[in-house]
Amino acid sequence: MSAGKLIVSKRFLPFFLTQASGAFNDNVFKNALMLMLTFAAANALPWDIDLTMNLAAGLFILPFLLFSATAGALADAVCKTRLIRALKLLEIGLMLLAGAAFYFEQYMLLLALLFLMGSQSAFFGPVKYAILPQLLTEKELLAGNAWVEMGTFIAILLGTITGGVLVGLAGAPIWIALIVIAFSVLGYLISRKIPLVDKMAGAEHFRFAPWQQTKAAISISYSNRTLYLAIMAISWFWFLGASYLTQFPNFTKTILGGDNTVVTALLVAFSVGVGIGSMLCERLSGDRVELGLVPIGSVGLTVFGVSLFFSSPAQLSVELLNLQQFLATGFGWKVLIDLIFIGISGGLFIVPLYALLQQRAEPQQRARVIAANNIFNALFMVASAIAGIVFLTVFNLAIPEYFLILAVMNAVIAIYVYSQVPEFAVRFVIYLLGHTIYRVKSHGLEHIPNDGAAILVANHVSYVDALLIGGAVRRPVSFVMEKAIYDLPVANWLFKAARTIPICAKQKDEAVYEAAFAAIKHELAQGNLVCIFPEGRLTKTGEIDSFRPGIERIVAETPVPVIPMALQGLWGSFFSHHGNGAFKFKGRFWSKVNLIASAEIPAEQASAAELEQQVKRLRGAGR
Repeated sequence: MSAGKLIVSKRFLPFFLTQASGAFNDNVFKNALMLMLTFAAANALPWDIDLTMNLAAGLFILPFLLFSATAGALADAVCKTRLIRALKLLEIGLMLLAGAAFYFEQYMLLLALLFLMGSQSAFFGPVKYAILPQLLTEKELLAGNAWVEMGTFIAILLGTITGGVLVGLAGAPIWIALIVIAFSVLGYLISRKIPLVDKMAGAEHFRFAPWQQTKAAISISYSNRTLYLAIMAISWFWFLGASYLTQFPNFTKTILGGDNTVVTALLVAFSVGVGIGSMLCERLSGDRVELGLVPIGSVGLTVFGVSLFFSSPAQLSVELLNLQQFLATGFGWKVLIDLIFIGISGGLFIVPLYALLQQRAEPQQRARVIAANNIFNALFMVASAIAGIVFLTVFNLAIPEYFLILAVMNAVIAIYVYSQVPEFAVRFVIYLLGHTIYRVKSHGLEHIPNDGAAILVANHVSYVDALLIGGAVRRPVSFVMEKAIYDLPVANWLFKAARTIPICAKQKDEAVYEAAFAAIKHELAQGNLVCIFPEGRLTKTGEIDSFRPGIERIVAETPVPVIPMALQGLWGSFFSHHGNGAFKFKGRFWSKVNLIASAEIPAEQASAAELEQQVKRLRGAGR
C-alpha cells in the first residue's frame, strides 16, 4: 500500500490522529506554561525564573527516565489499543485539572501537572511504536513510521506556536484551558476508532516495579548489539535535535540579529525538514526497511551542520530584524535552507532506525525495547543540556562554533556505529549500486519465506550479483562466494561485513572447501537464508554453465526448500566479463536488471540438473 493510501486507511488514520493530537496538546500545554511562568508568574514563585525554567524542563523529562521501562512492560502485557484509550482518558482528567489551574493561576499545581503530563507521555511512548507492527504489514512499516515521525514533528511545531499565540490573547488562561481540554477529548474520541489488537502470546504478567523493569529493559537492549547501537543512534539524533532547538532563541537574537518571528521561522524550517525527510524515506525505500538511507542521513547531518556554521553572519545587526528583513540579508535564506536540510537528513536517519527496532525486536519484548530507547533518548537530551552549558558557558564558544562541533561529533559517532554494525555500510553500498549504475526490478520474491531456512540459487553474471540480490531480498542473506572474488581488495571488506562464505575447489584447498560447507550448514541450522551460485564461477560467455553437484550435498546435509532465481540484464554491464573483461566500459554503463524468483523446490527434488533447468527457464532470453 502506498503512503497516500495508508494515511487514509481505517487501520492507521485513527492511530495517526490520536498520537498527533497528543503531541500537539502536550506542546500547547508545555509552551503556554513556560511562557506564562516567564512573563506572568515571574514573581509568583519563591525562586528566580532561571530555576523555574530548568525545573519545568526537568519535571517533564524526568518521568521518561522513571517510568519508560514500566510503560514498556505494561504495553507488552496488555492489549495496546485498550492501553492507548486508557491513557487518553487520563489525559482528559489531567487537562481538566490544568484548565482549572490556568484559570485560577495555580502555578505550583501546573508544575505538578507538567510532571504528570510527562508521565502520561512516558507511558504513551512505548505503546505508540510497539502497536505499529500489529496494525500494519511489514511492507507498510516504514511508511507508517514516516507518517508518525512527520506527524509528531509537525504537531510539536504547531503546538508550540499555538501555545505562544494563546498566551498573547486577552483572557489567555481561558483560551489555553479550552484548547487543551478540547484536544484531549478529541484525542480520546479518535482513539476509539483504533482497531483492537491482540495481546502478545507469551508476554510476561505486568507488575509495577520501575527500578527492576528499567534494568530489565536496558538488559534486553544490550542483548542485541544491532538494536542497541540503533538505539544509541536514535538517541544521538535526539541529542542533536535538542541541542539545535534549545539554542534557536539565543542563536537568533545574538548571532542572526533576528526577533521572535525569525525564531519561529527556524523552528518551522527544522520541523518541516524532518517531515520531508521522513516522507522521503518511504519514497526512496519502496516497501522495505532500507538501512542504506541511514548513512545518507548521517552524512547530511554533518555536511549541513558544517554549512550552518559558515552561513552564520560575522557581524550582528544593530536592530533586531523581523522575518522579512532577515530573509533580505545575504545569509537569511542560507540559514533556513541549511536547517531544512538538517531536518531532512534527520528524517532519513531516524525513520529506518525506528522501523528496525520494531522489525528486529522480539514481539513479546517490542514495547520494552522501545522503552529502553525512550530512556536513552531522555538521558541524551539531558546530556545535550549539559553539553550546551559546558561548550557555551565554560569554554565560552559562540553558538555557530558549537554547531560545528556537533557536526564533527556526528561524523565521529556515525563512523563508530557503522564500524561496529557493518550492515549499515553494506546496505548503503547496495542502495547506491541499486539506484545508480543498476536499476533493479524484482519479481516473485514473495516465494522466499518470511522466516526459516532456505537456499537461494542463481546464475552468476557479474561481480556484483551478491550485492544486487542482497539489496532486493528483504531478509539478510549469507552468500557463498568463490574465494578468489571474496579476496578482491576493497570488496573483501564488504563481503566480510555481509557474512559471505568463501569457497574454492576441493582439490585446490580442502580446508577452505570443508569450512564453507560447515558454515553453510550452520547458517541453515540457525534458520537463515543462504544464496549459492552453483556455476562456481562468473560466466565468460553470458550463458549458464553446468551447476555443480555441491548443491546436492548441501541439501542432503540440511534438507530445506530451494528457491531458483535468475538475474537478467547484467551481461554486458561494467562488472561483467562481456567484451574486454570486467571493470571496463563496454558502451553500457547504466543497466536495467530483473531479478526473478520462482516457487520453492522441495529438498528431495533439488538436484543440480533440475535447478540448472529452472534457472535457465527463469533467465529466458534476457541475459
